Amino acid sequence: MPRASNSGWTDRDGGVRAPQHRCDSPPAPPDRHVNDEAIRRLSVLRFDEGGARSDEDDVAREEPLEIRVGGVPLAVVMRTPGADLDLVTGFLLTEGIVASPAEIERVRHCNELADPEAEDNVVLVTLAAGRRLDLERFRRNLFASSSCGVCGKATLDNALAVAPPLEDETRFRAPVVYEMPGRLRAEQRVFDATGGLHGAGLFTTDGTLVAVREDVGRHNAVDKLLGDAARRGDFPLGGYGLIVSGRVSFEIVQKALAARIPLVAAVSAPSSLAADLACRSGMSLVGFLRGRRMNVYGRSERVVGSGA
Repeated sequence: MPRASNSGWTDRDGGVRAPQHRCDSPPAPPDRHVNDEAIRRLSVLRFDEGGARSDEDDVAREEPLEIRVGGVPLAVVMRTPGADLDLVTGFLLTEGIVASPAEIERVRHCNELADPEAEDNVVLVTLAAGRRLDLERFRRNLFASSSCGVCGKATLDNALAVAPPLEDETRFRAPVVYEMPGRLRAEQRVFDATGGLHGAGLFTTDGTLVAVREDVGRHNAVDKLLGDAARRGDFPLGGYGLIVSGRVSFEIVQKALAARIPLVAAVSAPSSLAADLACRSGMSLVGFLRGRRMNVYGRSERVVGSGA
């Protein structure tokens, strides 16, 4: 991922302003964003063939995060703490609340709450001058996405109204795609410690894994990944691929489409609605990516064989 200067960004309790340019410098090594916030140590009673014994275990933390836009509570998401500002930025973009990073003026943690323990769990968003939040429109969209079983066609139409079909001629070689699950897994440091997090990675056509994020929610990991890109000035993300652990749902494809990512790959199965959205949007959706085998749904010609 091309890296922009960090001089425009501040620490957790400070404001965040979006850079207005892309940076063409070479990508850095994979950005893992590992921190102690994601892990909690608990006492456990372990059972095995030798009997029971007291021990300790590292588990992935899960806590609520309230997002407020212009002082108005917008949503509460359950997430693994860490990279919260990336998560919120990605959420705003992929849910269609803002059309581009330029519409976000500031993102920061709230440090003015009566309960000090809640300070890390509230993020305040200030939109750019002249940009107003259509709260009712967002709530209608949220209801539609949560009610996808009511009418699949309406859900697809709504997704394509927010983000139109792709016109991206990027190609990915099959041998490169085969390597991505292993490369993602090798960078999942918190999963190594807890066994309890999903992973998402952004990669280039030559197989360079440029960033990785982890979270208890697969969609949150994707939002953190895309929000990081946006805050660094690299958005939209045409020409990149997205690799996720586990299965791939409609929501993951919808978020990738909002970011203009032409290929999404997963080690497990896609849902029918995810495949339908990939077909209608011109995206390549790779499922059952295991070893040297995979299924490609949607725009299958974007994945080419080793001789191409």
